[in-house]
Amino acid sequence: MGWLSKIFKGSVNRVSRGHYNGNSHEGYSTQHTKSYGAHDNEDEDMDHAIALSLSEEDQRKGKSIDTDHHLDEDEQLARALQENTGHSLDEDEQFARALQESMNDGSPPRRIPIEDVHSESAPASSLPQSVSPTNGSRVCAGCKTPIGHERFLSCLDSVWHPQCFKCYACDRPISEYEFAVHEDHAYHRSCYKEHFHPKCDVCNSFIPTNKNGLIEYRAHPFWMQKYCPSHENDGTPRCCSCERMEPKHSQYITLDDGRRLCLECLHTAIMDTNECQPLYIDIQEFYEGMNMKVEQQVPLLLVERQALNEAMEAEKIGHHLPETRGLCLSEEQIVRTILKRPIIGPGNKIIDMITGPYKLVRRCEVTAILILYGLPRLLTGSILAHEMMHAYLRLKGYRTLSPEVEEGICQVLAHLWLESEITSGSGNMATTSAASSSSSTSSSSKKGAKTEFEKRLGEFFKHQIETDSSVAYGDGFRAGMRAVERYGLRSTLDHIKLTGSFPY
Repeated sequence: MGWLSKIFKGSVNRVSRGHYNGNSHEGYSTQHTKSYGAHDNEDEDMDHAIALSLSEEDQRKGKSIDTDHHLDEDEQLARALQENTGHSLDEDEQFARALQESMNDGSPPRRIPIEDVHSESAPASSLPQSVSPTNGSRVCAGCKTPIGHERFLSCLDSVWHPQCFKCYACDRPISEYEFAVHEDHAYHRSCYKEHFHPKCDVCNSFIPTNKNGLIEYRAHPFWMQKYCPSHENDGTPRCCSCERMEPKHSQYITLDDGRRLCLECLHTAIMDTNECQPLYIDIQEFYEGMNMKVEQQVPLLLVERQALNEAMEAEKIGHHLPETRGLCLSEEQIVRTILKRPIIGPGNKIIDMITGPYKLVRRCEVTAILILYGLPRLLTGSILAHEMMHAYLRLKGYRTLSPEVEEGICQVLAHLWLESEITSGSGNMATTSAASSSSSTSSSSKKGAKTEFEKRLGEFFKHQIETDSSVAYGDGFRAGMRAVERYGLRSTLDHIKLTGSFPY
């Protein structure tokens, strides 16, 4: 099963300084500042000339302004501008002094690189290098009151009182040099990281950036459990049933053969042969409801992995799955089966496993069905439904089939059983629709209510069957399912018995 890899990139906002009416302040702004046009530029040039003309007088009064220009030049500029504008000298002097004070700081913005916060929804922005004075008519975007001649911040295309420019998450003022923006809302860097920077579902830490400064993580294709890439190689265990990685603050159960089982899958896990018999009866009733009754009494045994592997070697058959979890046997042999449910001991390890020998006697074409112990009910049932189809084909005299046809039709039955288990309502709705030529009479009354996780787990097992990439199990299932959906299960089986292939 393929795993997903996610990469995020983005940036944050920088801070620069400005001041208004001689009072220094820290300001923030997006890069897209408002343009006032050519007329405003001309007014600014005029005002700057007036400011220069008053430099000597301001110097005598202790103002911190530019004194590089000579007085004669300033006077000439001031007179020329006065004649052009029609302002009185007193008005020009007052306005020029206010403007000069507002532009006194002029320090450039600081560019501070960010290492931890990257997001597609946090566009970069920064303040202009200077903040223009206001005529007192600007309104704070936070409190909606006039700013007047107070200190202010210019950011996000608005102006703010410093105390009104707040983090959208914690509602506290933003005074740092950098902040983040998400959906037009400002955040402290720390608040933005807490809310939007992805955390690893395994170690619960923020997923680190890669060498290119991008956030990269892995995700399970079904559960979407996201985790740091390093966990794929650091020995973090996966549940042998649902495949989810073990979280840091949760301890999986360790079975005697080294498999790990999460606590949610453990809740319905079947651990011994006697415990599996009610499920076996349910599967038999499912087959009978499909008009595929198996008259012979085929023993069902729950076994450990070692016993399963030994039986497979004795049977001299090959399976196409990477890990064998079920077998349909035809030969006489002695198999060790689990007689009593083990208990969970120290360190969440299975102890007190009691097994005993079981001699298989050949009374028909099938001597036994073996299922790996320690799997949840739905997974155990789907494996059993698969192996039951192998038994059905042998007992009903089907010819030797290709792996794609035999494994494919067995996977179809496993999938139909899972569908019947997780579909709401009474009766076997899935098999009624998929195998329209068969009358389904199996009841769901014995199945009992399922938790949301168990329903989701059933969907995962279906997903595994549907997305299997192998030729025998994956391609075979998809070819078999197309045939069943088109012709019905009964007609598909008749065609397989006659020709050894799926109908097209």
